[in-house]
Amino acid sequence: MPKREKLLAELSAEEDYGIFLAIQMDAVPETLQLIIATARYDAAAGGLRERGQYVIRALGVVEHQVSVGMFARLQFVDEHPLLYQYNTPTVAVFFRGQPTNVYELVLDLEQAHVSTFGLWRDLPEYLNLSKPLVTLLNSGGDLLGQMPKPLAERMAKVLEHHGLEVKLGEAEFEAADEHGRSQLRKALMIDDSYVMALDFSVEELGRA
Repeated sequence: MPKREKLLAELSAEEDYGIFLAIQMDAVPETLQLIIATARYDAAAGGLRERGQYVIRALGVVEHQVSVGMFARLQFVDEHPLLYQYNTPTVAVFFRGQPTNVYELVLDLEQAHVSTFGLWRDLPEYLNLSKPLVTLLNSGGDLLGQMPKPLAERMAKVLEHHGLEVKLGEAEFEAADEHGRSQLRKALMIDDSYVMALDFSVEELGRA
């Protein structure tokens, strides 16, 4: 069985647990090594029984936020709200006009953000922060912000719903390099921890 599938299988049952032991830099730039142990709860012994240890190498890391310790869920995913930052075009959202109720507009924009990202990203990182949001929206027209395409499309619908004209400027985006190799990122999710990289490999420690 491939090592990745074996690792996932050892974490698939309700009584299975993982222990995130350590994370360290690799000799290769933009590469991280994560040391993971798997265990199963043994009711007879009243504790955890270790099953295996693995090293996950993350290649071409662009972002990570991790906490070591016990976890319940580990996933390798190609689609996740965190990946919008890297796997979709950046879009500049411009508006023109005056909203009838700017505070309702602000609430609807915040809801559009939550619907897109949940709690994974903060709205201000995508907004034009040259002035307060209420002032910006009451200015008659300006750049709302630059953001991943899924969020930009939702924001545009909200602005139009409130009677504003919208213009979107999409930046050039290449999903592959000049050699045809994918530049799309993948994510390793360990409960609320995550690593985003070009690819991941899994090896079992202590095994050939």
